[in-house]
Amino acid sequence: MHAPFLRVALEQQPDLAEQLAAGIVPDPAPFDADVPVGVALRRARRREALIVAIADLAGALDLSGVTRRLTAFADRALDVAIRTAIHERTPDAEPAGFAAIALGKQGSGELNYSSDIDPILLFDPATLPHRAREEPQEAAIRIGRRVVELLQARDGEGYVLRVDLRLRPSPEATPIALPVDGAISYYESAALPWERAAFIRARVCAGDIALGQRFLDAIRPFVWRRGVDFGAVGDIREITRRIRDHHAQGQAFGPGYDLKRGRGGIREVEFFAQIHQLIHGGRDSGLRAPATLDALDALAAAGRIGGDEAATLKAAYVAFRTIEHRLQMVDDRQTHALPRAQDALDNVGQLAGFGTGASLIAMLKPHVAAVGSIYDSLDPPDTAALSSDAETLPGQLEAIGFADAATALQLVERWRGGSYPALRSAPARQALEAVMPGLMAALGQAPDPRAALIQVDAMLSRLPSAINFFRLLEARPQLAQLMATILSHAPPLAQALGRRPALLDGLIDATALAPMGDLPALITEMTSGEDGDDYQAALEHVRRVVGEKRFALGAQLVAGASDPLDIAHGYARVAVAAVEVLAAATVADFARTHGRVPDSELLVLALGRLGGGAMTHASDLDLIYLFTGDFAGESDGLKPLGAVHYYNRLAQRLSAALSVPTAAGPLYEIDMRLRPSGAQGPLVVSLDGFAKYQRKDAWTWEHMALTRARAIYGSDDARAAVTAVIDEVLATPRDPGRIVADAAEMRAEMTRHKPPAGPLDAKLLPGGLVDLEFAVHVAQLTNHAGFDPDLDPAIAALADRGLAPAGMVDAYRLLTRMLVLLRLVAPDSEPPSPATQALIMRVLGAESWDALVARFDATRQEVARFWTDISGGTG
Repeated sequence: MHAPFLRVALEQQPDLAEQLAAGIVPDPAPFDADVPVGVALRRARRREALIVAIADLAGALDLSGVTRRLTAFADRALDVAIRTAIHERTPDAEPAGFAAIALGKQGSGELNYSSDIDPILLFDPATLPHRAREEPQEAAIRIGRRVVELLQARDGEGYVLRVDLRLRPSPEATPIALPVDGAISYYESAALPWERAAFIRARVCAGDIALGQRFLDAIRPFVWRRGVDFGAVGDIREITRRIRDHHAQGQAFGPGYDLKRGRGGIREVEFFAQIHQLIHGGRDSGLRAPATLDALDALAAAGRIGGDEAATLKAAYVAFRTIEHRLQMVDDRQTHALPRAQDALDNVGQLAGFGTGASLIAMLKPHVAAVGSIYDSLDPPDTAALSSDAETLPGQLEAIGFADAATALQLVERWRGGSYPALRSAPARQALEAVMPGLMAALGQAPDPRAALIQVDAMLSRLPSAINFFRLLEARPQLAQLMATILSHAPPLAQALGRRPALLDGLIDATALAPMGDLPALITEMTSGEDGDDYQAALEHVRRVVGEKRFALGAQLVAGASDPLDIAHGYARVAVAAVEVLAAATVADFARTHGRVPDSELLVLALGRLGGGAMTHASDLDLIYLFTGDFAGESDGLKPLGAVHYYNRLAQRLSAALSVPTAAGPLYEIDMRLRPSGAQGPLVVSLDGFAKYQRKDAWTWEHMALTRARAIYGSDDARAAVTAVIDEVLATPRDPGRIVADAAEMRAEMTRHKPPAGPLDAKLLPGGLVDLEFAVHVAQLTNHAGFDPDLDPAIAALADRGLAPAGMVDAYRLLTRMLVLLRLVAPDSEPPSPATQALIMRVLGAESWDALVARFDATRQEVARFWTDISGGTG
């Protein structure tokens, strides 16, 4: 009654009607081999459409089940058409060298009842079967035409699928089947930005699967870029605007509304997901889900969009697609628009179970409004343009916060004049003007507008291209404010941003200001997405991730988003993850040439702030390299080495991996002076040699350092072995007087050679962290108590036993918070500008600068008394 197409299909297939009436949902049937292929495909399509439609109306299949089954049929039909087309021309040849890449809803497994399929047809000239005296290109075109004919031809049985080949590169000028290498070259060098979005949903679906996968693997970097390309995002937004303009008659909600193209419709749900996938998917492979509902779930789970947003969009998408299917069931027409005629609208409402067209409209209305509002929120707010008039502009600049309008005017005119290479092209200057109002407003509100502006100028002077930087700020205006704060307060971050403006990419959403992930998550991120056999690529990947994480931690500090103690632990987790990942990669790469030493392995021991799990932005890595097993062993590779030589060479490579600067930036300074015998000793020693040295030859200060040692790379057994050695050494009875005298002498030596940098040096000033650390280590060694690499619980344990003043835990926390923060915002340890003082007060919870300084001085006096008591006044 409501769907003539389904009624006719039921009449033509009475056996199927009986099964469906009995509640049976038949499985897909094999294609009939006793009739011509085209007839078999058309009959199979009619059968499958009926089964899926009835199961859909009966609730036996949900939306995902419907679209998956329709897509599976399309894949099978396209594959059969390709194999048939090849076999008809070359009966004795293997059907290889020709593949179909599914795009659009077929690619994402979301086909509806009357969808086109949008494949790209590829061929390999070297493997495609062709006739004698026939060029592979000619054969491929004829195969492609036959495939389209098999699928699109209509007769009394209907048709199979409509095929749209216009998503291939330059469809007006290119053949319908493309050579695979030429297609790869196009997408690597000449593809338009919107084509990236199309390939979010691409998959090889038919024909030579290996050939299609080779193509998709080759163009993956084109689709999923680590650097955010907001130009592509802007292009997608422009597509939406053009769709809205072209289908203006379907925009007004009500009868005639276009569910697919209308404002707040299906396309806007899909584009919303795809925009966020383009932004984040280059860095997070878990966001690359082709299907819209899966993509929304992944984006919400990763915190890239809100959970409420995802739920709203998913509910709307299911509602839209369900009604779209009802529209197409009526006459098997490719339509997406609600009928304008009342009787036709009522018919669809009844088919969908709503009784009337008015009820259907009422159900859809809130979904349309919600989707339209969410999608429109992607547009940055409009801001007034900055004047180009030299007389008007200074007043504008002064009004938005630039007290020194003359300097601001000079720099703005320099940018507009294209003084730097990055600003000389017309597109660059257009992008500059688009972002200029918001950027200047953010800089004008910075604590030190002039300093922030000068930093931006320095950054622009070094950039080879600024277009994407400007587009990023235009698309995410709140980033300009955070950038202004960073440039005003944090010289190390400003310098890093000047070298790598792409670091801002990592701050494009609120997750950048969330707590740093745990160690397993960081290790996974540093190892994911890279070819495990490409050592240099692995090194670059780790360097990029570390740079981004350290920058994000610094941004959290200046934004006041996290406690400096949590930031310190985050810095340490990032460093430990980097050591673990780079050590594993270096060991594996070294073994390819030199093999491995049997029953032996590399151990990495962390000391100092890394060992204690609380670092600053400027901390180096205090490391000791050890190896287990027989020092007289030999590796088993093509170029064998003795164990000592093997591990010293290996350690040199690991140190280089951790410290040598590259295009992705430097990682860490490495300090190996705490290894046995210091700078005079070998880079690596055996675990047995380490144990012997610590028991018999180590100095007191080396045992003090050992109190903060922990293994950060090596097997569980090897870590347990070195921990047992450390525990044994620290538990060894020793002369308390000797410990105190040695510690006092060492502290005095440090004072002579490394005086405080300034009046805010929380580390080296009398009563600073070094004095506290010395006092704690002496108390630990003389009392055999409170051993923990993390100083916070170590001090608490000593205080619980009366071996340290109760206030030392709070003293440690204040001094550490100040060190972590000031290393970033006052790296010279001198009092910063009033604006930065205000930031420090806010982060540390101080009422005033004078109150903070007084608290700092009082804390240092308490620590100094503790050290004096421990050292007997000799320190």
